[in-house]
Amino acid sequence: MKKYCAFLRGVNVKGTNMKMAEVCKVFSDAGVQNVSSVLASGNILFQSDKDSVELKKILEKAMSDHFNYEAFLFVKNEKEINEILKNDPFPSIENFHNYIFLGLEKVEETLLEEFEKSSKAEDEKAKIVNNIFYWQVPKGQTLDSNFGKVLGKKSLKDKMTSRNANTFEKIINKFGK
Repeated sequence: MKKYCAFLRGVNVKGTNMKMAEVCKVFSDAGVQNVSSVLASGNILFQSDKDSVELKKILEKAMSDHFNYEAFLFVKNEKEINEILKNDPFPSIENFHNYIFLGLEKVEETLLEEFEKSSKAEDEKAKIVNNIFYWQVPKGQTLDSNFGKVLGKKSLKDKMTSRNANTFEKIINKFGK
């Protein structure tokens, strides 16, 4: 059985409030095993014999049916998550956040185009590595930066989700247990 993490989009923001214990129950009821959550932002660890594509369909339907909203999530296996964090091109720097974006195919190219068009905070950076978009931004500038404001566009929001690199570290540490 493979270890996976489902990254839910839009959880506990703008009226979509969910208790992670209830989300874990929905996942278990959908047929995956050893379900647990990391933080309250929609990171659900589990195990399954199925592949990511099939799991995405099953879990989105289960979440949509249970919570009566259009669920949207990305499923990555343990190896992929380790690779994504390992490939982060930006070192961890005090007073900066490193964000990792998971999205539909080619969304990373749109994100980079939008980033390049935006005015930037000092030392704000972005890069694509292996089809994953990485963004480093000074703490306190995430929502105030021009690029941060672009991320709220509906045309982008519905295609991706992001997590702080620290969240990826917590997920990897929990996989090890």
